[in-house]
Amino acid sequence: MDTDMHASDSLAAVSTSAHHTPPGFLADLAARADIRFNGNRPWDIQVHDPAVYSRILRHGSLGFGESYMDGLWDSQALDVTFDRLLRARIDEALGWRVKLRGMAAYLRDRMMNRQSTARAFQVGEQHYDAGNDIFQAMLDPTMSYSCGYWQDTDYLAQAQWNKLDLICRKLDLQPGEKLLDIGCGWGGLAIHAAREYGVSVVGITVSREQQALARERCQGLPIEIRLTDYRSLEEPFDKAVSVGMFEHVGSSNYATYFDTVARLLPEDGLFLLHTIGSDRSAHNSDAWLDKYIFPNGQLPSAAQLSDQLEQRFLIEDWHNFGPDYDRTLLAWWDRFNAAWPELQARYSKRFYRMWHYYLMCCAGYFRARQGQLWQLVLSKPGRNTVYRSVR
Repeated sequence: MDTDMHASDSLAAVSTSAHHTPPGFLADLAARADIRFNGNRPWDIQVHDPAVYSRILRHGSLGFGESYMDGLWDSQALDVTFDRLLRARIDEALGWRVKLRGMAAYLRDRMMNRQSTARAFQVGEQHYDAGNDIFQAMLDPTMSYSCGYWQDTDYLAQAQWNKLDLICRKLDLQPGEKLLDIGCGWGGLAIHAAREYGVSVVGITVSREQQALARERCQGLPIEIRLTDYRSLEEPFDKAVSVGMFEHVGSSNYATYFDTVARLLPEDGLFLLHTIGSDRSAHNSDAWLDKYIFPNGQLPSAAQLSDQLEQRFLIEDWHNFGPDYDRTLLAWWDRFNAAWPELQARYSKRFYRMWHYYLMCCAGYFRARQGQLWQLVLSKPGRNTVYRSVR
């Protein structure tokens, strides 16, 4: 019997099932990752409601995530569960359903620009405006919502300080220079660059909540925080940086993005791009993450970046420290979970489970090495100064 017929038969069986025995198709898929339904190991999936099976078969990763949010299943070690599922490429093993969703996403991205100027603020409104109290509780004092650099430290705050300083050193920031921070978040990098390196900073964000808190945090420093899209920028800058924002640009806009940065920089300028990367090229993102966390997001592959950078920028340095994101996400979860007693009066239990699922599935993604974390130092072809890599 072929896989698709097997899945169809399993789905029919699930709809009338009143017990927790998984359909053979799903049990076989889980076994590829050494995961059992209702097993006794920490990474096994504990099913509380058999409806979870039909939701997975009908809706794939979206059904899997929504079922967790609704309390239909649990795992004692959710990050390990995801690591195992991703290493086994279970999404690809789902057969024609995944292929149809992937084709639909490919055609959708070809027919419309999901990251157009008109849609640029959607991710800010849905995710970054979720509540500054959440991010203040979860993040370190610099409010860095991107991968820390865990070299020679076991503490989140130091890992984030390391990352901010590494970026400034890679950019060779000099007193009096003007830095553009594309996707400035709550101003952590801008504050560090202004205080430690004597530069002025223009930071841009698409989140009103981020702008309000960033302005408060940056008071007294030569920093301007704007609520705007990168495509609206006109004035020149000496250096530019973008940390954790490129994931929202979309492949349809890569050319415009890099052309914009190149237009704003002098011939001897430098641009540091800090972005999550995917181990393979794709035009669609995970359906659950797209719906609940990062709408319109798309992770670049190395091939996609190289193709767009050609004849626009030279790659002076390409640094990958993806495993550090696993540690960062686990540290964020520990802080969020510890703060939940104070947060739960304003957020639902379903939100709590959604946030847990989000952080753990991402931790598993990086642990499985499908996710990378790249810092690229880019120069314009006319730059004459030799660049020396920094670590």
